[in-house]
Amino acid sequence: MRHEHIPPAGSASRTVTRYERGRAVEDKDRLAEEIPVAIHVNGAPFAVMMASPVDLEDFARGFALTENRVGDVREIDSIEIHEVLEGITIDVRTMGAGLPAMDGDPPSHKERNIPGRSGCGICGTRELEDVIRRPRPVAAGTNVSPDAIERALEALRAEQPINAYTGSVHAAAWARADGSLVVVREDVGRHNALDKLVGAMTRRGLDPREGFAVITSRASYEMVTKAAVAGITVLVAISAPTALAVSLAADCGLTLVGFARTSRFNVYSRPERIKAIDV
Repeated sequence: MRHEHIPPAGSASRTVTRYERGRAVEDKDRLAEEIPVAIHVNGAPFAVMMASPVDLEDFARGFALTENRVGDVREIDSIEIHEVLEGITIDVRTMGAGLPAMDGDPPSHKERNIPGRSGCGICGTRELEDVIRRPRPVAAGTNVSPDAIERALEALRAEQPINAYTGSVHAAAWARADGSLVVVREDVGRHNALDKLVGAMTRRGLDPREGFAVITSRASYEMVTKAAVAGITVLVAISAPTALAVSLAADCGLTLVGFARTSRFNVYSRPERIKAIDV
């Protein structure tokens, strides 16, 4: 059981002056931690992301997969995490030289040379043609009922310790087809939270065809791309999708759900996987 006075990892307490009704009071506020995380692949710098300093091995695994540095996490030989003065460095070593990017260019042409902000999915990408990646079609996957989506949403509220403490981080969760949650990951960046989830799923050997993912953010095109690359077939977002995300989801066969709330949601692509919907 977590004691309220013990901050969860990934959070911090800072002094704040609160103003209310003309009075100033010194108090403590609960904040999410955010630090630069440099990711190196086979000794070469690839990206610097602003992230929550928790579940970083899962982050490295998921990031390597969804950013096409490996085609399968079994290609990862080792992950080393080092704390340095400026932040954290993660060294990912693969069994080979890594995969080429989706358009066929070698990995060295795809290195990101500026930081990725916590809310950014394409920061550090140097060329316009590098931005839109079109993932391969996903598998058939499983059907999901509205009740299962509602069950997952309800369960997720109690499985976000950093957000409960700070109110300022995103979550990504994996649920079985019946809506029971298996794993949840949190981060200040929505893309990072999804990468951490993908890394945790691969480490546990979870089959992305046998359930669905839930994210507490909007469904941008990059969230859809990362989910599809990981083999996820149903992505449920609490917020809205973008038009490009809907197009990419339809193209690769991913079921995209948005504005997910208790008893209601919108299905923007491939509705045949949602059991109660007639198509």
